[in-house]
Amino acid sequence: MKSDIDYERLYEEVIPSVVSIYAAERGPMGGAGSGFVYDRTHVVTNEHVVRGGDGVELRFSGGQWREGEVVGVDAYTDLAVVRVGGLPESAVPLSVATENPKPGRPVAALGNPMGLDGSISVGIVSGSSRSMPTSGGFAIPDVVQTDAPINPGNSGGPLVALNGRENGDSSALSYEVVGVNRAKQGDNIGFAVSPAIVSRVVPGLVADGEYRHSYLRARTLDVTPTVARANRLDEPRGVLVVDVAAGPTGGDALRGSRYSRTVRGRDVPVGGDVIVGINGRTVNSHEQLMHYLITETRPSEPVEIDVLRDGEEETLEVILGERPTPSDRRPRRRNGRGERIPID
Repeated sequence: MKSDIDYERLYEEVIPSVVSIYAAERGPMGGAGSGFVYDRTHVVTNEHVVRGGDGVELRFSGGQWREGEVVGVDAYTDLAVVRVGGLPESAVPLSVATENPKPGRPVAALGNPMGLDGSISVGIVSGSSRSMPTSGGFAIPDVVQTDAPINPGNSGGPLVALNGRENGDSSALSYEVVGVNRAKQGDNIGFAVSPAIVSRVVPGLVADGEYRHSYLRARTLDVTPTVARANRLDEPRGVLVVDVAAGPTGGDALRGSRYSRTVRGRDVPVGGDVIVGINGRTVNSHEQLMHYLITETRPSEPVEIDVLRDGEEETLEVILGERPTPSDRRPRRRNGRGERIPID
């Protein structure tokens, strides 16, 4: 793919499929977000854009207004689906990438920043497989990082990349969604929900109005050199089980940490299982564990968890639960430095 992308052409071809979204009760003078046409009857956006209402109003680039019905939301991935009837003919569905974009790939963010309909900003993919904390006390895994400017109102709009080559053959030129824009965090750092997550969650929202997340019931902490030293591990790898939430796990139960030890001025949980693999996949971080759970597993499925326990490696069979809604979750614990400990 050439780096000198014709962004003017990209804009002309993609913008008819990008919509500005307003909560129906707030109208165009209130808060606004963005979305994109997913199929002939559905638009994808962020859950926080439509939160608190069943109806939304959508404005297309040609000025056409439509009313939409929120038919599915998932707070854990900040995705939502809106059903819309009578789409403009120019508003064709945008394809979602089959794999996550690699760093360095040129991208364009389209949407409605600061209430400015039909805006485009460009940049590159700065990183992938990020984890983005939310105000709800949990993190969205597998997030795409970009330096394309993303501002309030861009939320829910597509992060688009060229798919094909600009070689004079227009039939070989197309575009694909490589992320659903969500938020910015500092200068030149924006985040988008990855296509791997979109492809997994959105079909469930369309069909059932919800997505059932797998739940390991374990609070984990990445095994850093300090954590490894406190737990007398040979090397820093895997994630330490800090504690296990109440409820049946099925099969062999994971063990949480039993006490803490002070290392370099930090209180570090000690004595819990260290997860180093799941179903034959190596686990080096909480991010990798969460990515696998959300993209490869379903509630009530058995999984094989490779752990280090009392210096020995064991394989446990655990039956996954269903992750409770955010409002049902307990407040997350913090470690000795005041950092929140994520729950899987």
